[in-house]
Amino acid sequence: MYGRLNKPVSPPGEKPSGDIALIIAVIILSIVGAVFIYSASSYSAKATYNDAFYFVKKQAIGIGVGIAVMLFMCFFDYRRLKKLTIPVSIISFVLLMLVFVPGLGVENYGARRWIGLGGITLQPSEISKFALILFSAAYFSAHPERAKTFAGILPVLVFGIATCLLIIAEPNMSITVCVALLMFTMLFGAGMRIKHAIMLVVPAVLAGVVLILIEPYRLARLTAFLNPWSSPKGEGYQLLQSLYALGSGGWFGVGLFNSRQKYAFLPFAESDFILSVIGEEIGFVGLLAFFALIGFIVYRGIRAALRAREIFGFLLALGISMIFGIQAIINALVVTGSIPPTGLPLPLVSSGNTAIIIFMAEMGILYNISKQGAFTF
Repeated sequence: MYGRLNKPVSPPGEKPSGDIALIIAVIILSIVGAVFIYSASSYSAKATYNDAFYFVKKQAIGIGVGIAVMLFMCFFDYRRLKKLTIPVSIISFVLLMLVFVPGLGVENYGARRWIGLGGITLQPSEISKFALILFSAAYFSAHPERAKTFAGILPVLVFGIATCLLIIAEPNMSITVCVALLMFTMLFGAGMRIKHAIMLVVPAVLAGVVLILIEPYRLARLTAFLNPWSSPKGEGYQLLQSLYALGSGGWFGVGLFNSRQKYAFLPFAESDFILSVIGEEIGFVGLLAFFALIGFIVYRGIRAALRAREIFGFLLALGISMIFGIQAIINALVVTGSIPPTGLPLPLVSSGNTAIIIFMAEMGILYNISKQGAFTF
């Protein structure tokens, strides 16, 4: 995939410029997300916190910090990140373990996925995804031939599996699946052999089946997914409300801020299921434009990867682009009832400061990598 990496893209003597279109698209998507967070949460925020702008204010802080970090990463030489691989990896695992420490770990709906520091909450799993990308990129760029042997890919496997085990213990099945898919993406991008991929995919699928069967709530969600009407007030409730929202949107939607499902009918309307409210308000045609924007970001990220002139930049850009795309696709599949319901934020759109800051920082890195070649529309 990276056979053309050593070829200069910019004309001789011309200073390469970064992909400004990528940064503009990221900022637009985050602003669109903030608008829909207000729409989806204003009623519940007013009822719960006596402030209709409660969630959008928090998101605005995240966007502000995220843009600042993104701009910093735009001009921070991404190659220097190699030296931070071990510290970032250690910090990632420490944070994942701290969620289980009483007094630090924050429990919500039976899951410990956050660390509470005063009035600030941090979701370590968001950091762990970038840690896996950085570790894989640094490891394979040092010796690219490692990807051709099973022993060579073992360190990345151990890193990825250890991360998945800590996340599934929270429990967080959706992020676990994302991390597993990200791990395979990094391995394939580095050049893993097909026979090794087959050796890994089969046990991974079996492990997923076992994880569903050993937890009653996951099995209940699977049952509800197959027939949500079997439990319309229980496990099937959220999916049914999501489908009502999308169905009500029709072709052109009910209009901005006119969602009916946000009036305490649809749980997590501002976070995991914000896409349902978006679809209800702007309709199918609006969703096409919305996903075109997401697809544009993924496309520009992959383009930056293919224009990178060394393997570290290629793998770093590939991982960032793919985890963004993977999360967007899985979120869309969940809210449309195409796969069993599972909590997963929509990148740069759903409410959540840790996620938006990390993703914006990663987009700054993508821009930095894109400066290796001149970009045009």
